[in-house]
Amino acid sequence: MHQTKKGNQRDFGLKAHIGADRDSKLVHTVVVTAANVADVTQTAALLHGEETEAHADAAYTGVEKRPEILPLQRRIDWQIATKRGLIKALAEGAQKDALKAAGKTKAAVRTP
Repeated sequence: MHQTKKGNQRDFGLKAHIGADRDSKLVHTVVVTAANVADVTQTAALLHGEETEAHADAAYTGVEKRPEILPLQRRIDWQIATKRGLIKALAEGAQKDALKAAGKTKAAVRTP
């Protein structure tokens, strides 16, 4: 068993990396790793081969540059969420409001 820390909370155990279809919401791939394994390292295992678009949270920043993704020779349009620190650094205005609203919408989808 391994541990991971988010904020001030430590968790022990395993982490499930899940690949799901955007339209049908059906899960097509599940990969279980130790809790200390970074999400982005499991990206290639989560792809089924017919993606044209992939959506992920900020933990997947830089995924298109990973050595295991480059040789796949597939054209995938990566939609990666903006890191929280970058949103906080933005000046108040329409762009910051739009990013916050998008985050709230995504959270509502993730938590039924």
